[in-house]
Amino acid sequence: MLKELFQKKRHYATLGQPQTTPVAADNIPKGLVDKCKACGALLIARELQKHLYTCPHCGYHFSVDAHARIAMTLDEGSFVEYDAGLTSVDPLQFPGYLAKVKKAQDDTGLAEGAVTGEGTLAGHPVVIGVMDARFIMGSMGAAVGEKLTRAMERALEKRIPMLLFTASGGARMQEGVLSLMQMAKTSVALERLHEEGVLFVSIITNPTTGGVSASFASLGDIILAEPGALFGFAGRRVIEQTIRQKLPDDFQTAEFMLQHGMVDKVVARKDMRETLAVILRVHASRGWARGE
Repeated sequence: MLKELFQKKRHYATLGQPQTTPVAADNIPKGLVDKCKACGALLIARELQKHLYTCPHCGYHFSVDAHARIAMTLDEGSFVEYDAGLTSVDPLQFPGYLAKVKKAQDDTGLAEGAVTGEGTLAGHPVVIGVMDARFIMGSMGAAVGEKLTRAMERALEKRIPMLLFTASGGARMQEGVLSLMQMAKTSVALERLHEEGVLFVSIITNPTTGGVSASFASLGDIILAEPGALFGFAGRRVIEQTIRQKLPDDFQTAEFMLQHGMVDKVVARKDMRETLAVILRVHASRGWARGE
């Protein structure tokens, strides 16, 4: 009784804890923020672009679309595109294939999974090809193989270096053997470049796998790779199940391939343009770019 009589009564309202929603990438409008797949940091899109789409915290290299890659590589305003309208047909009448191609075109604004053309890099004329992993995982069908082959033939005709940025899940299964034929076609075109002494630089970006890794991606006079890029033919699980062994954690990364002689240099994206400029300058001074 006494306890109840003398108990202090509150004369003010008690507010509960405010309800807050954790900030997560899923709650932020698309395009404003990206989440780093390596360290988990939330990155403002504008800052990410400023760092050439690499994480300023851990150095993780995000995928880059073809036109952004060209913009950060070539001299401003110098790019002229080849075969912009070249696109896939459906040679095998594969169910749903043309619809998939159309969706990729609508999503990316590209006609196909590779963009080719010519321009200058630090004043040096080059032919350039860039594969875009957004377009059906950068898979190589007949149209991609044709675009790249035509670019290689123009490099030979003009006797100027060929630069090729690869990003692919491999051959495009919906085109069957016609897709696999592109491995041979592009390799033959590169052999002609080699015979004539025209420089070909292959730049491996993430991922470069399957038939692309087993053909033109591995045939560069010089092979560069971005840090952490996946570079290999068969997938890790397939290999482990076949050989019944556990593979190293860094297996098929650019760094692993460098250690085993499959890559000449691993180059961070911020240094790629300057590295290519040095290569072009050295080889031009020695007559390689003119096929002498």
